Amino acid sequence: MNSRSLRSAAVWACLLPVPAFAHSGTGLAGGLAAGFAHPWNGLDHLLAMAAVGLWGAFLGRPMVYLLPMIFPAMMVCGAMLGMFGVWLPPVEIGIAASLLMLGVCVAGALRLPAREACLIVAVFAIFHGYAHGQELPSAADPVGYSIGFVFATGLVHLSGIALGMLKDNAAGLRMIRGCGAAIVIVGGGLLVRAVIS
Repeated sequence: MNSRSLRSAAVWACLLPVPAFAHSGTGLAGGLAAGFAHPWNGLDHLLAMAAVGLWGAFLGRPMVYLLPMIFPAMMVCGAMLGMFGVWLPPVEIGIAASLLMLGVCVAGALRLPAREACLIVAVFAIFHGYAHGQELPSAADPVGYSIGFVFATGLVHLSGIALGMLKDNAAGLRMIRGCGAAIVIVGGGLLVRAVIS
């Protein structure tokens, strides 16, 4: 990714409208279809889930399997915390920080030990799940919604993994790292907006 593309991504990250965060705190329609559609509507969640797949593919086995399983599992745990009103630090800041950290891991092609990689993904997944857990009690069908959401999350992880399989090619690796850099920039823009709002 060249410097012009990075500058362009930085400008767009700072200009993203408020709905870039996939959750509004105003309740959900509920149901399987609504849950499946929801991750595709929020740039923050979409990029984080793709980054998990990209990083897992870069790390190889067993992380290519573990990270995409840990994220939805811990997202469900986070949703339960949100449903029961357990306090967490500012969630939007945690979500934006997840983009920054996961983007750095992809852009830097970081090969962290398995325990540390799993911990990073698990902690940030809690924030993503918590945001939705706060909305679930008002959903018409919270169970169906949750199943649809987790299934869509898995598909986004798989997309990231598929793209990450290009890592063995020099041009593919540059593209993957460029995607990571773009995720960092978007995460930075969202973090600035979350802090000042």
